[in-house]
Amino acid sequence: MQTDWTTAATAARRNRYYAASQSKFVPFAEPIVFRRGQGQYLWDAEGTRFIDLLAMNVCVSVGHSHAKVVAAAAEQAADLTHCTTMFYHPVPAHLAEELAAQMPAGHDWVVHFTNSGAEAIDLAMTMARTCTGNLDLLALRTAYHGPTAAAQSVTGISGWRHPGMPGNVAFVAEPNAYRGIFGPGAQPYLDEIDRTIATATTGQIAGMLIESIQGYGGVIEMPEGYLQGAAERVRAAGGLYIADEVQSGFGRTGDHMWGFQAHDVVPDIVVMAKGIGNGFPLGAVVARRQVAAPMAEKFLFHTYGANPTSCAAGRAVLQVLRDEALQDNARLVGAALLARLQDLKSRHQAIGDVRGRGLMLAIEIVKDRASKEPDRETTARVFEECRAAGLIVSKSGPGQSVLRMVPPLCLSLQDVETVAEGLDRAFSRL
Repeated sequence: MQTDWTTAATAARRNRYYAASQSKFVPFAEPIVFRRGQGQYLWDAEGTRFIDLLAMNVCVSVGHSHAKVVAAAAEQAADLTHCTTMFYHPVPAHLAEELAAQMPAGHDWVVHFTNSGAEAIDLAMTMARTCTGNLDLLALRTAYHGPTAAAQSVTGISGWRHPGMPGNVAFVAEPNAYRGIFGPGAQPYLDEIDRTIATATTGQIAGMLIESIQGYGGVIEMPEGYLQGAAERVRAAGGLYIADEVQSGFGRTGDHMWGFQAHDVVPDIVVMAKGIGNGFPLGAVVARRQVAAPMAEKFLFHTYGANPTSCAAGRAVLQVLRDEALQDNARLVGAALLARLQDLKSRHQAIGDVRGRGLMLAIEIVKDRASKEPDRETTARVFEECRAAGLIVSKSGPGQSVLRMVPPLCLSLQDVETVAEGLDRAFSRL
């Protein structure tokens, strides 16, 4: 089979044969074709090198085309590319054991593999409703949990919501320290959970989904005390605390393997994907055994869930994270990059806020620091200038006014200087 790598031909084929639903999600004004990736770097079809600060939507955790991950997947694919979960295979079983070992000790954890994070969210919702016997769920207003119909129903950003989503979801205000409606701190937002349960649900709920650090919502870290307080209120109303670690998991925050671990709280269900496979399609729901047990009463199946090739890649990812100390690297390099972002804020008035933890960072761009009015147009201009400077970042947040930086965890201290200089040039060209 021949492949035409030219940008013009690729764009023409996409425009002709992609459905509108798949062709809309294009970030740049002009198309870009990536041909090769290695570590934290990407090369386009013309050979131009970029630092990947997006990690292909946070999917690449240990680096593009990591030799150990590729070798593990290739070796498994050569023997048996796919094996349905109707039959037994040791590779997914080993990965399930290894994932359970990464969870808080003292609990009996079990694993269900899916094809993606959105499917894992769907399963977690079904699991919570089946276990509790309740239907109502809570989610944060600026949450993003995925594009499937069920995952959309707990996503609080209108641009990701389509007609026909299932109901029984109530939204609560997100505890955003920069622009939250109740200001900084956790208590007013915990009070809002109480009010919402009392007025927008039956009083008995199935659970609440929370990202420890909101990803697409603009890298919003939950304040101290919020996750503990939310879990207490949800459980008092008969529900389960569902931690969405799709973006904040697998060492990305630097301090811990999972984002919720910074808050001294243990979820009932943990949803994970993206970095688990380093680009291979894989997701998982890890739950307490007693929470998952009632699901045995009915049939549920994911065609490629527990695919041995993807699970082999997942096993290699866990090994590389440990062997290359990438969680520590995320902590050290992330702190250095955050310091440079704070310096940029002191010199560029368009920057309203910088924030994040580990290698999950953001710059929020505003029209005026006093009013904090989001500046979508300036964000788009800086975004394009970042491309010109060799940086691939993400536009995110409800108003598309946040530059999100979630690179592969192998980003180096030397890269930090390049990134800071590129961002400085991008803002200086405004």
